[in-house]
Amino acid sequence: MLTQGDQASIGKVLSFLREWDRGDRTVRGRLLNTFLIQNTGKTFYELELEFAQVASLFLARVTTWMRLTFMFGTFLGLQLKAIGVFLSASSHDQYLVEFVEDGGVLTLLEILSHSKSKEEDKTAALCLLLTVSNAGRKYKEFICESNGVKVIAESLATSNTDDTQESARALLESLSHGNPKYQNQIYKGLITLMTCSSPKAQQLVLCTLHIVQSKMKTAHHNIVEPLLHMLRSLHLEVQDAAINLILILKPYDVRPVLLSGLVALLRPSKEEVEQHQNTEESEITQMTGSLPVFVQQAAAAKTMRLLAEGSQEVSSELLSLGVIQHLLFAVGNREHIDSQIQASLALQHFVHSYPAIEEHVQRVTGSTLFAALMYKAETLYMNMDETQAEILQTNNLLITEGFDGDQSKG
Repeated sequence: MLTQGDQASIGKVLSFLREWDRGDRTVRGRLLNTFLIQNTGKTFYELELEFAQVASLFLARVTTWMRLTFMFGTFLGLQLKAIGVFLSASSHDQYLVEFVEDGGVLTLLEILSHSKSKEEDKTAALCLLLTVSNAGRKYKEFICESNGVKVIAESLATSNTDDTQESARALLESLSHGNPKYQNQIYKGLITLMTCSSPKAQQLVLCTLHIVQSKMKTAHHNIVEPLLHMLRSLHLEVQDAAINLILILKPYDVRPVLLSGLVALLRPSKEEVEQHQNTEESEITQMTGSLPVFVQQAAAAKTMRLLAEGSQEVSSELLSLGVIQHLLFAVGNREHIDSQIQASLALQHFVHSYPAIEEHVQRVTGSTLFAALMYKAETLYMNMDETQAEILQTNNLLITEGFDGDQSKG
């Protein structure tokens, strides 16, 4: 038998729901505000007590109203916040189950896809989806089954605010954990995202790929080309993230292609240089003083040095690809100081690691320049004149082993 207090609570809730059902959007907006003020941060049990054990009835109403009106933006921010109160209520997943069954996840994905949705509403929708994803594998799978990976990836690539991009990245990472059925789909989706134009999005994608790749047994061959392209980014955070990803790819089957690609970047063709000088990137060049192909050249030299320092095996593979000849070419690039510095540091490492090639390198550089290389590689460019630079860029030194033999010649 209900007590007088219970009856009063039920009457209060029924009155609240009746006002909601009969009210226009202004009334409902006011009721949502009241709900948020009184209930934000409450647990499942506190919400049930507040709503006389029928809080689900109000959640269903808010979810339905959102589904019917989100394309107009009517109080969408308030709706998302109210749903957030339910989904974040601790100790129970009843609201989460009901929200998913009522089509709430699909509506959130539609909000992300809708061209007129505000960025702050997209961010809120992503945060709610993150809550759903973090609830367990079956929820992650449901989001993925609902074309969620593509929608979330597009939000990351096309958004112009840090909050939305960060939220999309966090959600993609969450979906990649404990979700073996869709892990490969997420991985391939992230690789596709590498070609997006936003530097912030590129950095976030690379960092997320770093996490996902470390859990993969193999690396997809499609990762190599866009990853090498990232090395020409004028944004250091993007370039650093690309280098870090290349470093963890060292044990994977794409290594031979990756190393060959890096060596090739040390020697951009005249056609490539002229092409970049005559395209829209020339405006960037005027602002920064650097051609993207030269930025890429410097980054490639730095990456190879880091790879070689961490593995004798990789170092030997780079030698077999003729890296010394290409590093000497980059050292002679007087148009880009950073290329000279990074190539000099890499060259110094190889000479230190393989004393047998010292004589061959010295013959090309000359004793004075070679002494400068071994003493302080990062300032080598300051001791080089045009004639020496030209000699380095026209060298035909072929060293494919770290020792003297039939395969080493100068």
